[in-house]
Amino acid sequence: QVQLVESGGGLVQPGGSLRLSCAAPLNTFNSYFMGWYRQAPGKQRELVADITSAGSTSYADSVKGRFTISRDNVKNTVYLQMNSLKPEDTAVYSCIAVRLPNEVHWGKGTLVTVSS
Repeated sequence: QVQLVESGGGLVQPGGSLRLSCAAPLNTFNSYFMGWYRQAPGKQRELVADITSAGSTSYADSVKGRFTISRDNVKNTVYLQMNSLKPEDTAVYSCIAVRLPNEVHWGKGTLVTVSS
């Protein structure tokens, strides 16, 4: 199991922006499917955004048009740019790396708090 390391969380006002980073010390990083999950207090964990090894992206309906996921295969890092943040975006954000058939790595998460 390889530990992914998230950073960039913090306190931001509604309407503000944050960029999360996830450093993934994985060999052949470009072969991994990468994603961002979030879990708010008392709620189930949800997949917010993901990006394939080919660069195709998908988003949860709740963040479409506001969040952008990207990856840098030279730096072995995946990013989540979050704009127009809302209080309901408050959660612990964690990244995941997946390679078939059954290789999965997680980070410990970074807390994002959206509040005035």
